[in-house]
Amino acid sequence: MEVSVQARQADPLRWKALTVVCAAFFMTILDVSIVNVALPSIEKALDFSRDNLQWVITAYAITYGGLLLLAGRLADLYGRRRLFMIGVVIFSIASLFCGLAWS
Repeated sequence: MEVSVQARQADPLRWKALTVVCAAFFMTILDVSIVNVALPSIEKALDFSRDNLQWVITAYAITYGGLLLLAGRLADLYGRRRLFMIGVVIFSIASLFCGLAWS
């Protein structure tokens, strides 16, 4: 069976897409790391016990997972690329505001 020349050529935009996906994944990992780094401050400021700090991480993970499911369904309805870009923009703006917060 012979494969056509056009089928063998890879999409030239694949590296750009990979870069965008890797950057979005890096932002997600960075956000989770920030929550873990902030735990001692949360413990001190809110007088949380060590046991209750686990609930902070659990609540973050459940919220993140629930919103991820919702975003997946919305992507099916409105288009994956459009929703991905909207999500990255919203996430970036929210992360910027959190980074600029004084306390």
